[in-house]
Amino acid sequence: MSTLTAVLILAATVAALLAAGVLLRARTGTGSGTRSLKRRFGPEYDRTLERHGGARESAHHDLRERVERHGRFRPLPLEPAIREHYVAQWTMLQERFVDAPRQAVADADELLTRIAATRGFPDPDRRDEQLAALSVHHPHHVEGLRAVRRAAHSASASTEELREALVHARALFEDLTAHGSPAGTAAARTRPESGRNRGHLLKPKGSGA
Repeated sequence: MSTLTAVLILAATVAALLAAGVLLRARTGTGSGTRSLKRRFGPEYDRTLERHGGARESAHHDLRERVERHGRFRPLPLEPAIREHYVAQWTMLQERFVDAPRQAVADADELLTRIAATRGFPDPDRRDEQLAALSVHHPHHVEGLRAVRRAAHSASASTEELREALVHARALFEDLTAHGSPAGTAAARTRPESGRNRGHLLKPKGSGA
């Protein structure tokens, strides 16, 4: 074997090992470890872990799959007129809560899924996939959509539970209708719900408040 042949074989071997290392790191290393997943998903990490009964490996597999499917997606911007239309609809359903709490919550569920579809997320008829995509791009507030969905379909949900679900969903609504790109909503992810915003949701008739 000539020296040149030996060098070429060695170079090919090193290249193969480097490629294998990059692939292994992509699957199990930086970007997919516990700390990285917690940083990326925030409260959604803990909720996913709980849904998997505390099985960390299963929860990590779930979250990594979501990132693989939806991580490269870039939500579409909203035209100003469409944004104003959605804001007006949200205001109307909050006011409607006074007389018809359950219907207002159901309307919030429908409105959020429609806005998400307008932004380019999966269509409303693929709700599980839409939730998965939203959990990747809005992990701090996606639970608001789940909350209104649960409340709207729960015959035993009290008026207060319906109100809390609608208040909870408001943060996701604000994320989805925020000006600029999703990166511009970073402040909203950690911003506590203000008393003024909570107060905007009127108490239902007969609540005594």
